[in-house]
Amino acid sequence: MSTLRERRGQAAGFSLIELMIVVAIIAILAAIAVPIYSTYITRSKLTEAQNNLSALRVQMEQYFQDNRSYADNSGKCGVLMPATGSNSTVKYFTYTCAITTSGYTITATGATTQTAGFEFTIDDKNTHATTSANNWYSGSMSNCWVTAKGSCQ
Repeated sequence: MSTLRERRGQAAGFSLIELMIVVAIIAILAAIAVPIYSTYITRSKLTEAQNNLSALRVQMEQYFQDNRSYADNSGKCGVLMPATGSNSTVKYFTYTCAITTSGYTITATGATTQTAGFEFTIDDKNTHATTSANNWYSGSMSNCWVTAKGSCQ
């Protein structure tokens, strides 16, 4: 009479050691990929502020051409700032406008968890500045917008 092992044939499958090695490899890959992916997602959200600031500057210049002033009758910016909401394309930043004696400054401030700590400005002279970059850039940010970690354009 044959033993049980001989009837079943050679056991097939993975040993516990092999499974643990696979789990360790997946954990290492995840530890590398998750922070990179998170940074990539944040970078994509920064473009909202940069695009909207550029568009608002164009609208302010058009308003100036029509009215010879950046301010409306109440002393506020001549262009309405976009507001966040369910029907809005503005999701990650809040926008404010400050009128000065000679021009204006429009500011985009991060409004979500991923964009918190970011603040971009543009003025009537088309000076781009990053006033806060959530430790993404360590150089001078007075004439550029931070677009990625370590990159200011």
